[in-house]
Amino acid sequence: MKPLRLWAVARKEFTHILRDPRSLGMAIAIPMLLLVLFGYALTLDVDNVPLVVWDQSETRASRELISHFEGSRYFSLKGYVRNYAEVERAIDSGQALMALIIPNDFARRIESGRAASLQSIVDGSDSNTATIAMGYADVVTFTYARNASVKTMQRTAGRMVPPPLDLRPRVWFNAEMESKNYIIPGLIAVIMMVIAALLTSLTVAREWETGTMEQLISTPVKPTELILGKLLPYFSVGMLDVLLAVLMGEYLFRVPLRGNAALLFAMASVFLAGALSLGMVISIVTRSQLLASQLAMVVTFLPSFLLSGFMYAIGNMPRPIQVMTHVIPARYFVALLKGIYLKGVGLEVLAAEAGLLALFGVVMVTLANVKFKKRLV
Repeated sequence: MKPLRLWAVARKEFTHILRDPRSLGMAIAIPMLLLVLFGYALTLDVDNVPLVVWDQSETRASRELISHFEGSRYFSLKGYVRNYAEVERAIDSGQALMALIIPNDFARRIESGRAASLQSIVDGSDSNTATIAMGYADVVTFTYARNASVKTMQRTAGRMVPPPLDLRPRVWFNAEMESKNYIIPGLIAVIMMVIAALLTSLTVAREWETGTMEQLISTPVKPTELILGKLLPYFSVGMLDVLLAVLMGEYLFRVPLRGNAALLFAMASVFLAGALSLGMVISIVTRSQLLASQLAMVVTFLPSFLLSGFMYAIGNMPRPIQVMTHVIPARYFVALLKGIYLKGVGLEVLAAEAGLLALFGVVMVTLANVKFKKRLV
């Protein structure tokens, strides 16, 4: 392999990228646009759950319970209702996601130290939000019940009684519990996978469709020089995308980078090499830009988005799907990014993911060189 021929192919591809604003826009503008759109629109935080209350008790105790919900940042009291028909109407119209129903004997039971029952009706059409809202309601009612229990014990004993249980949670790595802190690193992996494969999936196919492949075949350029020469420009653009994404995460989304930035870019380079080579393999096999772009989206976007652990926990998936995720390279890059970004850990913890990611890169680069043949058929 001669560096001069390799550089000639790379310079030709660089020139094509610079002269084609669509390719340059796809390479730089689209990843940034996707990061902004997904970063702001995709959130798992559930705040200000709209709530309506049917207070059948109408006592000081029931009003104190309602004040706990009003004082929580997770609930927004939208009003009071008087019957189940109004509850149903509020939930059907979208005015409320949850209804809290306080029974007549609520205050009497609380003051006598007996257990009191509450009813919550939740809109389950969005099961994820409904589950989170019910968890918030459990926390609010537990806090109220604990305080009420302590007050009853103090009144009965005639002295100060400490709470029977004092749980003090401490959250590591994402103390604010903001979903953007783990969504943004995962987004970088998914977007880079899609864009990298999509860019190189058009390179060889374009040469066949425009008729310039015959000219390349007639030159002394070897297949390895052609493949690597075409990869280098897009690798450079991809690393620029990673840099811009990291800067946007730091200064636009305020996502802390606690780990080693050099390790982050090193792992990104390995991942990019594999993703670009995957696109090159698709381009070599299909020889059609339309088919290559469609196949690249199917092979990269859906698996990376759904099966990488970016959005959905792999441990909650059915066992056969969990096994399938081991062949998704974005799974390992997402784990690396979250470990470096949020936990600040290095290869002493992430060595297995780094090794598998390197294996993916080597396999894809080798496969691209094996599949490309300098012949017309």
